[in-house]
Amino acid sequence: MNFLRRHLFSLLIIGGAVVAYSFPGPFTEIGGFRCARLIVPLIQVIMFGMGTTLSLSDFAVSLRRPWPVIAGAVLQFSVMPSLGYLLARLAGLDGDVAAGVVLIGSAAGGVASNVMAYIANANVALSVTMTTVSTLLSPLLTPLLMRFFAGRFIAVDVVGMMLSLLNMIVVPILLSQLARFCFIRWCRKAETVVARVLPFLSMTAICVIVTVCVAAARNELASAGLLIFGVAVAHNACGYALGYWGTRLLSRIAPISERDCRTVAIEVGMQNAGMSQALAMDVLKSASAALAPTIFGVWMDFSGSLLANWWNRREVRSQV
Repeated sequence: MNFLRRHLFSLLIIGGAVVAYSFPGPFTEIGGFRCARLIVPLIQVIMFGMGTTLSLSDFAVSLRRPWPVIAGAVLQFSVMPSLGYLLARLAGLDGDVAAGVVLIGSAAGGVASNVMAYIANANVALSVTMTTVSTLLSPLLTPLLMRFFAGRFIAVDVVGMMLSLLNMIVVPILLSQLARFCFIRWCRKAETVVARVLPFLSMTAICVIVTVCVAAARNELASAGLLIFGVAVAHNACGYALGYWGTRLLSRIAPISERDCRTVAIEVGMQNAGMSQALAMDVLKSASAALAPTIFGVWMDFSGSLLANWWNRREVRSQV
């Protein structure tokens, strides 16, 4: 029962993926409406929910000790896209499928990392700060990284990708801050309701996105799913390892605790799969490009919960 409770979200995602793979029709098109059109609005819901939880005071402690934030951002946008390109080459991937591997590596940190940081007894405030920083950097860095790495596989519309990311990220966060200022700030009861409802909506949105993307890429999954799964597992595991040990090395010259190292590892290893899926479908117009982000997203939620629970059972040293 404990296992089910801890891994319920991951199991729901896997269940949705299995159903969509087995019966893709209802999740591809309903009455002439293409379900893929839901992805961008759902990402906006997730970003709006994330934005309502943000305030300047949340970041004050972390920003007074900026080294972990800097380390996380550097590792996020150097290690993961480089790994994505290298793994795509080593696996012999090409075209849209290879671009999708680079795309998930070039994305910002995933919102689920904040939950995993909490379970792992890591630094949750730092995790939220890092997710926010990488998310706000992504409209600039993700298209440029895609041009540099994925441009070797396909043509990348940098401006179109930037505009799409601004629409998916910046606009919802700005609206959430406006709502927080005009309404939630003055109504404690509403803030409590929002705090309870939005996480549920975000989790539901993630499940729907994964289900729609699996249905859309069903044929590609059937032919290359096992290979892409291997690439996703390696990508995710290397992200955790390099995030942790890279921060451990930095701790020799900067004040970074063990909890911070755990946080950076989780943040680097867990990418924003939903955002990558949305970019694949909205900008690259390719279900094949959404294949790697979809598999990575399903796997990382499961692997992240396993890693977080393992760390939860291990004592945290006060300083590295």
